[in-house]
Amino acid sequence: MLMTKKTTTGFIAAITLLAFISCTPSGEEKEAAPFIKGVYGNPGSLLDAGYSFDSLGMNAVFVRSISLNREFYEAARDQGCKVFVEFPTLLGRNYVDNHPDAWPIDEKGEQADIADWFMGVCPTNPGFREHRAAQLRDILTEFDVDGIFLDYLHWHAQFETPDPILPETCFCDNCTALFQEYSGIKLTHDDIPGKAGWILTNVETEWRKWRNSIINMWVDDMREVINTISPGTLLGVFYCSWYPSDHNSALYRILGIDVRALAERVDVLSPMLFHMMKDRPAGWVGEYVDWLGRTTGAGTEGKPQIWPIVQAHNNPGIITPEEFRQVMLEGSRPPASGIMMFSDVSLLDDPLKITVMKELYTEGEFPPDNRGL
Repeated sequence: MLMTKKTTTGFIAAITLLAFISCTPSGEEKEAAPFIKGVYGNPGSLLDAGYSFDSLGMNAVFVRSISLNREFYEAARDQGCKVFVEFPTLLGRNYVDNHPDAWPIDEKGEQADIADWFMGVCPTNPGFREHRAAQLRDILTEFDVDGIFLDYLHWHAQFETPDPILPETCFCDNCTALFQEYSGIKLTHDDIPGKAGWILTNVETEWRKWRNSIINMWVDDMREVINTISPGTLLGVFYCSWYPSDHNSALYRILGIDVRALAERVDVLSPMLFHMMKDRPAGWVGEYVDWLGRTTGAGTEGKPQIWPIVQAHNNPGIITPEEFRQVMLEGSRPPASGIMMFSDVSLLDDPLKITVMKELYTEGEFPPDNRGL
């Protein structure tokens, strides 16, 4: 092809542009976000004890909402930490004492017993829903936090023990009315025991599906509050790390949790990998992280991140510093992109665990290549 001076100039410009484009990093080649290295609970206790977050290698704090205050917030920011707030979504303790209409009702028509130390709430109670939404709005209005982590996101039960407490709830009039509206199934019994018995015998599948929809609704509602007040703030969730078949499928059947549905709604999944509380070996922590990634796609492009929370707390037995180090490494396996432990008190009770955490958080790139553990 005959090229004039004008076409030659255009050709050179086009080649130059092509070369520039081909040398520009693609989206996949962007620098990876720093691995999240945090502590859960009231991390301010570490400051009170004379430590600093940055000297411990931390770049994030996960603070209970009751422990969040301006002094702590500013200190965390000054030391280069992201601030994530734990939000006790369906914890009904204290609230149900003053609002008995929000007490979860069992299949006998009675107020459900406290499950060990945990007291839940009826998740459909309108007053409680507004109460929690107002609390979240207050936090987001006062503090520019990096994320909100929903906790106690389940129907009334206790799972942080080898022998979980798994009551059937809630069969209050509001719940059964909403179930009828959701399913189109007419309940003919007038009394609560009659309704509950008929539901569990005849339409259990629809009942479990509806209960899961209520948990998903809570996530969606909290997301809406965040998007209205603080768009861009991450939404995470702490949740029971049972496999779907554990305890006769209690994760879905009793707690109302579908992990795949959560993965469609949140930015970060934080499974509560408390191995000793669940009577599991330390290696189970890494196995669960791997399972979660394969099951939900979490940790890949367009999917939520995985930031496990592992156990340092000595309950129901003693977790040695060596065992603590192992679960930290197991929890940081790919596809995890963050890690934290429960809790600050556990670290202060055994300073050797602080040493373990500091070594992991400050020695070069964390996490190391631990796929062979």
